[in-house]
Amino acid sequence: MSGEDPGRPRRKRLSRSGDFKRAYREGDSRANRFLVVYRFDRAEDPDSGEGSTRLGISVSRKVGNAVTRNRVKRILGEGFWEVLAGDASEADFVLVARPGIEQMIETDGMDGVKSAISDLILAEPSEGEDDGSGAGSEGRST
Repeated sequence: MSGEDPGRPRRKRLSRSGDFKRAYREGDSRANRFLVVYRFDRAEDPDSGEGSTRLGISVSRKVGNAVTRNRVKRILGEGFWEVLAGDASEADFVLVARPGIEQMIETDGMDGVKSAISDLILAEPSEGEDDGSGAGSEGRST
């Protein structure tokens, strides 16, 4: 027995480092205090070959020990797929958890996670908006 529900489609994951790197380099990013979301639309890439949404999750050791990191990854994945239910875009998403997300999960639960993810993924960026990640620093004097 494999443990998979036969009635539920298998969810696509990003597993190769090249897929993560492409999302980081070429994708759009949005961030808040707890998460950074990278989105790379594969429809623009003829070599992608796949036609569904894929998800990669990155949780560093700064977030906590292995048990905490795996719990955060599982909860982020569940929240992401609930938020994107029915969306058939051809895109790669990478969720990067920031330190402190484990406290947010503990206090706000799955509703807080889904709210944070939907705020970042579904909201349209306004013209010239700074996503808080510090990535868009060109044009600023230091």
